[in-house]
Amino acid sequence: MSVTKILAGLCLAAMIVPAVAEEKFKVCADPLNPPYSTKNKDGFENKIAELFAKELGQKVEYTWFAQRIGFIRNTLTAPVNERDVDSDQFKCDIVMGVPAGYDLALTTAPYYKSMYVLLIAKGRGWDDIKDAAQLSGLPLQRQEALKIAMFDRGPGTTWLQQNGLLDQGIPYQSMSGDSENNVAMEMARDLKAKKIDMVILWGPMAAYVVAQSPKNSYTQIPMKPTPGIKFDFAMAMGVRNGDKARKAALDKLIAANADKIQAIIASYAIPLLPLTKE
Repeated sequence: MSVTKILAGLCLAAMIVPAVAEEKFKVCADPLNPPYSTKNKDGFENKIAELFAKELGQKVEYTWFAQRIGFIRNTLTAPVNERDVDSDQFKCDIVMGVPAGYDLALTTAPYYKSMYVLLIAKGRGWDDIKDAAQLSGLPLQRQEALKIAMFDRGPGTTWLQQNGLLDQGIPYQSMSGDSENNVAMEMARDLKAKKIDMVILWGPMAAYVVAQSPKNSYTQIPMKPTPGIKFDFAMAMGVRNGDKARKAALDKLIAANADKIQAIIASYAIPLLPLTKE
């Protein structure tokens, strides 16, 4: 490593470490949420947390809680001693993946951007579909045979409704809090069992579903934004509102490790879009 790179690294450490002078990188995470995070620490958010902790000379410590309503309240803003509501000691400090601008936390600069895709199982009579818009133009008999999974709430449901296909939709609960299954795992099983033939799914979760089957089992079609429906979203990290020092430290880490972050996420075959200022 060159002297220039060593000096640059020391300067970065000097800027970051004083802002969050702690021994632990305390992450709030779901223990069963592939491809994001798992107790085995093999999700891409786990890998990025390890990267950041190493940069700070810290160790990752997790507070595990299922991704469902109340996640932030039970993790990021929950005091270590639940009886001490005025405590400044919290169970964890960082949520590795939240939408940029998320209103329940102070968010960092985005570190990746993905999109919803239409994921179609091959060899089931839908191989001619190359664009989601084709589905609304199919003959009625073919339309009635559609089995399209989507989240119970989200842009997929809105899109199906706008295109007259809601009756062909099969809703899945987006945040069940199930300790044995997450929705991507459930969809992967149901696709294999032919309970559904296609799904409108968020990019990282679609990548996980694809990884559970032999290569070339699925066609992935990016969902195109339409008036009133957004399918692409930038993702950031979340800290407690008011925790500006930690946000600044994370922003520096995101900027300094942009290439490594993108390489980690790309290794999971997640469809990515360029990060742009919005």
